[in-house]
Amino acid sequence: MTNSVPTTTPTFESLGLIEPIQRVLKELSFTTPTPIQTGAIPEVLKGRDLLGVAQTGTGKTGAFALPIIQHLLASKVRPRPYGTRALILAPTRELALQIEESIKRFAAGLGLRTVVILGGVGRSPQVQRMQRGTDIVVGTPGRIKDLMSTKELLLDQVSHFVLDEGDQMLDLGFIRDIRSIMAALPAQRQSMLFSATMPAEVAKLANSLLRDPVRVQIASETTTPERIEQHVHFVDASGKKHLLVNLLRDPAMQRVIVFTRTKRGADKVTEHLETANIQAEAMHGNKSQAARQRSLERFRNGQARVLVATDLAARGIHVTGITHVINYELPNEPEAYVHRIGRTARAGASGIAFAFCDPSEQGFLRAIQRLTGVVMQVAGPRPVSSTGHAADIVPIRPASSEAPRGNGEQERPKHRGRRSGSGRRPRQSQAA
Repeated sequence: MTNSVPTTTPTFESLGLIEPIQRVLKELSFTTPTPIQTGAIPEVLKGRDLLGVAQTGTGKTGAFALPIIQHLLASKVRPRPYGTRALILAPTRELALQIEESIKRFAAGLGLRTVVILGGVGRSPQVQRMQRGTDIVVGTPGRIKDLMSTKELLLDQVSHFVLDEGDQMLDLGFIRDIRSIMAALPAQRQSMLFSATMPAEVAKLANSLLRDPVRVQIASETTTPERIEQHVHFVDASGKKHLLVNLLRDPAMQRVIVFTRTKRGADKVTEHLETANIQAEAMHGNKSQAARQRSLERFRNGQARVLVATDLAARGIHVTGITHVINYELPNEPEAYVHRIGRTARAGASGIAFAFCDPSEQGFLRAIQRLTGVVMQVAGPRPVSSTGHAADIVPIRPASSEAPRGNGEQERPKHRGRRSGSGRRPRQSQAA
């Protein structure tokens, strides 16, 4: 069953949320629910299992957290020592922290306790917080399973279970941990699964997790904000470091995120920038949680002008005032490009995005242009072919011409295939 979104403008009151939660949302300046919230909240309040297909930034956390908070407030059950009433799994530490922060804001003054359980930091403080039980646990699969094995996290009271970013969970190899966690949950519970895409593996997981779920699907983001200038530099792989340093000499590049495809690549770029006396921090999955938080804080407070990150780490980056995004290496998924450059031009500001394209990345660039319908402005000289003539790597049309819009489907080398959604995501007034 797919839930349709009403055509009339919804309100949080019309979705069935109680007055105390409405009051908190008003204080947070959340006035209008997003499409995923409009479709999901009433169904979750009814007790239905839910399959949500939506990207990050659509208000997913509010879609599951707000009705869970309402259910927990209505329940008279008290969590026992080391127990919890709701469990939310996220694929990365940054996303888990982001979800926990949002839930704390939504539940402010309502008397609910939340504990975050994740790897990369000491387990003792997390165990201590679980001693008297909690209402909601947010965590990553590895550390959750770790505490389960020592009975420092008990799941027999869980009435609500959420699996967020299902496709990322599978890409990161968490399927065994997830199935072990699912096996420890009570049979009588409400379950929700959210995923940006729905490959066969995620659909199979959803079938094993959810019972007669309602499906709420929001069209994936295929267009990039008009306030972002987009440029492409055609450059050999060996020339990217030199080009990057030259661009960063411009004082207008005040706060910059540089994206690489690999963790090792992020470290190498960071080292090169530091050699050139450009303050930079690397952020990727091989760093400890404490190190990642330090890097992000140094970037946020201006001690480092450049943050070099992988896509996975970038999911937890929420920093205002980012002036430029540089795709040092183009992503092999065109949707990731949209997410990357969306780190700039926030809150009504403008931004600039640069893409470095070497000959091996020509297919990635074409896929991005098909998906977004945007023809990037060529910066610098065009590449030269073996014949000595300018190489036409990608069709560059006049800015006034209409660019075709495609669904950007592309087979991912050495990874599970995904399909991007087509269409444009509806505008949202707030993403809770």
